[in-house]
Amino acid sequence: MTFGVFSLADGRRRIGVRAGEEVLDAAAALPRFADLLSAPVLNPLLAAGPDTWAAVREAAHDALDRAEHRVALADATLHLPIEVADYVDFFSNEHHARNAGEIFRPGQDPLPTNWKHIPIGYHGRAGSIVVSGTPIVRPCGMRRSSAGPVYGPSRRLDIEAELGFVVGVGSPLGSRVPVTEFAERVFGVFLLNDWSARDLQAFETVPLGPFLGKSFATSVSPWVVPLADLSAARVDPPARDPEPADYLSDAEPWGLDITMEVRLNGHVISRPPVRENYWTGAQQLAHMTVNGAPSRTGDVYGSGTVSGPEREQRGCLLELSWGGKEPITLPDGSTRTFLEDGDEVVISATAPGPDGSVVDLGAVAGTVLPARTG
Repeated sequence: MTFGVFSLADGRRRIGVRAGEEVLDAAAALPRFADLLSAPVLNPLLAAGPDTWAAVREAAHDALDRAEHRVALADATLHLPIEVADYVDFFSNEHHARNAGEIFRPGQDPLPTNWKHIPIGYHGRAGSIVVSGTPIVRPCGMRRSSAGPVYGPSRRLDIEAELGFVVGVGSPLGSRVPVTEFAERVFGVFLLNDWSARDLQAFETVPLGPFLGKSFATSVSPWVVPLADLSAARVDPPARDPEPADYLSDAEPWGLDITMEVRLNGHVISRPPVRENYWTGAQQLAHMTVNGAPSRTGDVYGSGTVSGPEREQRGCLLELSWGGKEPITLPDGSTRTFLEDGDEVVISATAPGPDGSVVDLGAVAGTVLPARTG
């Protein structure tokens, strides 16, 4: 079951539940919860907490067995499903971290010294999170050249295939969320593409980390899958060495057996496996709040780039082309190291569901437009 926000010809945004190629008008179908489901975003439902989430899901399952209050997905316009409060992006997959380290720092230890002790992350721009299908304008900024730093359009525009999490029930300033409360706080997951300008990022990162190389756009899928619908996809995360601090110790297995598929101009270039992520969503939320930072309804955080041990499982072009040294060949004979204007990237994903069923997480898509240099 997936929740989103859609509109029809009248332009009014309403909450929907996807049913194959149809969308259930949730407020109309579930009048008992109309006060939560009549909003133009999911936030009131998210804030209601796990007991209400369960009741709405049960009622929605019953409503999906009937034919009333459905519209064709083709007639619906999909919107950003949540009002985003804050945005944090993590760096939590060891394959990606090692590959990036070897590309950027050859001959050195690829992992930062803190990497296996804490989930590393950065605070991003909530205002530049956009719904799937929003065109992505190539960003401009400062980058290195043989003649020194120059300003201009990014020449190394990249993707990052990630799993996003959205907080439902927040936590006040000065408190912290233990890993045991993950499922009580986080409503669900969605697909996320954290577009990255690698050349801008490389010039600006030291000493304070990502900034303009990341903040220009982050795309998310229009459908949010409740955590409760992923019970059959839960797996043990990779073994940890050394054991993490007590506040990061696993209380439950919150690795997720989700397989992504990345398409560039319709051609599959990668299938990243989320189960390979070293740090889980539960640990990431615990780390985000361990210093007393608050969390709010609508907070979004990304898993970081998902990659696997095989080349065809790498979740970004930086890794797939090994920093531009190993171009990818597409079926039309063209090659890519990084994205060109006009390229379309679509990231989709599935997970195992109960009794052999499949959970479809939908897709997040974006097409690159030329830079605005005037």
